[in-house]
Amino acid sequence: MSGKKVVQLGYGMQGKACLADLLSAPDVTEIVVADSHPGISETIRALGDSRLKGVRVDATRREELAAVMRGADVVVELLPGLFALSVARLAADLGVNLVSTMYLANPGEQDPDRRAAQRRELETIDAEMKAKGRTILEEFGMDPGIDLVLGRKVLSDLDEVHAFHSYGAGFPAPDSADNPIRYKFTWSIIGVMRSYLRPAKVIREGRDLTVPADEMFAPRNTHILDLPELGGPLECFPNGDSGHYADLFGIRSTVRSMGRYICRWPGHAAFWSVLAKCGFLSDDPIPVGDLQVAPTAFCAALLGSQEQFHYRDGERDIALIRTDARGLKGGRPTRVVYQIVDKRDLTTGFTAMQRTVGFPASIGARMILDGRLPRTGIVSPGEVDFQVFMEELGKRGITLSRSESAWDGNLEP
Repeated sequence: MSGKKVVQLGYGMQGKACLADLLSAPDVTEIVVADSHPGISETIRALGDSRLKGVRVDATRREELAAVMRGADVVVELLPGLFALSVARLAADLGVNLVSTMYLANPGEQDPDRRAAQRRELETIDAEMKAKGRTILEEFGMDPGIDLVLGRKVLSDLDEVHAFHSYGAGFPAPDSADNPIRYKFTWSIIGVMRSYLRPAKVIREGRDLTVPADEMFAPRNTHILDLPELGGPLECFPNGDSGHYADLFGIRSTVRSMGRYICRWPGHAAFWSVLAKCGFLSDDPIPVGDLQVAPTAFCAALLGSQEQFHYRDGERDIALIRTDARGLKGGRPTRVVYQIVDKRDLTTGFTAMQRTVGFPASIGARMILDGRLPRTGIVSPGEVDFQVFMEELGKRGITLSRSESAWDGNLEP
């Protein structure tokens, strides 16, 4: 990786962990950190590493992004999700490698014409990147990211898959869940709000079923996951398009039950179910006096302004990534589970969410730079070498467990 230049877009919570990990790569000789914060140059300079440079960039201005991305050996994109597709388009135009932790296409887009337009755009970007011999590693954080790497692996352990349930969640350790909603923020607060009003798709009895955006927290759509290592039962609810991943993983013809879920401590879903149905999670501005205010922005500002919803020194969060597949192996009913449980590192201060999002982004960039990810075009996490990636996570203290047992035929999560 001698003489390589990395550009990191975004220096939020996950960006800090990503940068710390990139700095451990001695052959990266230049890292430019671009962020909209007015004091970004001084903040980065204070880190005291001669390889670093901070640049203030307005991500809504294409020419500013192009100026900082041009000439990079790899760009790591850690911006809010609404920028993911436009940054991918710019990377293709400039012919630079890119790692993004976000969905390139908006998973919450409901308009069929816009969804189709996004798919066509991604097909064009993929073709252009392949023609230029460049790579876009998409969805390479925690969820999406690590979960998809584990998903591809667990499915390869079975000959025929009948049920597949995937979990990606971050939540406070039990002794830190001490506020009314038993949750604290480790990433974009408004991003959390928006993820709570997003339709989901699950597979039941072999058929795709859509869960409307304001129904994801309804009791009929939730289930309990009780793992002793987490300290108590979690309520889980659908938060992704399982139909898309059934096609991507090639299990559409056999899978009878499938879902992607996030988890919280009991009581969380009931609270947000009421708020969702009352319009608090809408992005459509409403008049408030002389102002136009989006309810999501109001909720994010209200909760974000209170210390009780943020982690204090010594408090820990937990990240859970779990894939549970059931089917046939050698003709025998078999269940295989891969799982990662990570907790905040109190030495570095990095939360489990920072570690499981920021570290994969850095690992992905380093794999592109040193040739361990030779694929070009848009590359899914499932195409990354499983063993190499797990070894890299292990070096950072993020460890994987695996269990295999006889399957009793139950398809439900």
